[in-house]
Amino acid sequence: MGILNVTPDSFSDGGRFLAFDAAVAHGLQMAREGADLIDVGGESTRPGAEPVGAEDEIDRVVPVVRALAREGVRVSIDTSKAAVAGAAIQNGAVVVNDVTSLGDPAMAPLVAESSVGVVLMHMRGDPRTMQEDPRYGDVVEEVADYLADRVGRAADHGIEPSRICVDPGIGFGKTVSHNLDLLTDGVARLAAAGHPVLVGASRKSFLARILGPIPVAERDGPTAAAHALAIASGATALRVHNVVEGLRSARIVDAIVRAESP
Repeated sequence: MGILNVTPDSFSDGGRFLAFDAAVAHGLQMAREGADLIDVGGESTRPGAEPVGAEDEIDRVVPVVRALAREGVRVSIDTSKAAVAGAAIQNGAVVVNDVTSLGDPAMAPLVAESSVGVVLMHMRGDPRTMQEDPRYGDVVEEVADYLADRVGRAADHGIEPSRICVDPGIGFGKTVSHNLDLLTDGVARLAAAGHPVLVGASRKSFLARILGPIPVAERDGPTAAAHALAIASGATALRVHNVVEGLRSARIVDAIVRAESP
């Protein structure tokens, strides 16, 4: 899953792809590089980010979704708002990537009525508050229990299990140690529950907290290391900024762990 932030304030590339032409060109480039999905988002979910209204978010993402879909690119819409998801689906999006796991009451019925897939993610709090002293008794158990509840809610609304993917929410209300536990034991527990597991550690700040100060643009190598452990633990999808490096490292880990040669 290639990340396409159509935002002015995302932590890694905020503003670079806010313009329509730049966003579409980058989405097409990631698709050529091997991304299976282009994840288009119009609202930053970095720690401390301010919310964006649905109309502004629609104005940012829908033209990009439509243009990419017309080129045959499979697009996911990164949003927690049913109004935005609905507009994106109408214009070709095939997956809803929801960091609030159907928090909008209208989201579950929308997904159920469509043929799209859905990613249910764990987040403690919201982007403005999630990194303010996050605490867990057992982070693996609590995240697994939360996602099991969200999967159950999806099923209650008629969303077929085959359309559901889960995401432990690396960096969303977690400390460094929480993230490390989730990349291994957490992913393994989620994978054992039967749904595909998406992991998105790409360029996140916990990598720099381990390594010391390192620019965001230089975190692709550390990202690949974190994702390699997640793949070995059972992850089946990765959300990345650098598709080339992400795909190469994933193929190597698959060849080692799953005996899958290209």
